Amino acid sequence: MYSGGMSTSERLIESAQELLWERGYVGTSPKAILERAGAGQGSMYHHFKGKPDLALAAIRRTAEEMRGAAEAVLGGPGTPYERVRAYLLRERDVLRGCPVGRLTMDPDVIASEELRAPVDETLAWLHARLAGIVQEGKDQGQFGPALVPEEIAATVVATVQGGYVLARASGSTAAFDAGVRGLLTLLAPEER
Repeated sequence: MYSGGMSTSERLIESAQELLWERGYVGTSPKAILERAGAGQGSMYHHFKGKPDLALAAIRRTAEEMRGAAEAVLGGPGTPYERVRAYLLRERDVLRGCPVGRLTMDPDVIASEELRAPVDETLAWLHARLAGIVQEGKDQGQFGPALVPEEIAATVVATVQGGYVLARASGSTAAFDAGVRGLLTLLAPEER
């Protein structure tokens, strides 16, 4: 499953990332991580203090990857509207849900300040980044003066995260796609 050049600790982190996304914290056993990583029984404890330490490394990596993917479109070319549109329309595995957002539904992650911190930081970063882009659009006259950047950013995040939930519940991407289309219609600059 993994290339020969990947270190054992990297395989463990990647395996934990995948399993946390699929099964959540409780459903991710050390045995499952080791099996998926193709690592020996003592490997996890050689590289990490235990499951919580490995989970934290995996959650941090997932959060970092999500921020990188979001920044690739939010910091890309185009007007503020085009960049928000690119973020909303970027390729996602909608039926799997958001690997960071799904962690907010895991009671063990939420109960642990340490495990929850990368999730909170990532969602706060996304909110602030989107609010800045909306403010930029207002400053350029692209978005109306009545729009409140923080509220629009919250709406974008809620549309994406809620869209994941609705898509997973129905087994179809239709609800996600409809929410995104509706939000884009509301945000679209008026023709002058």
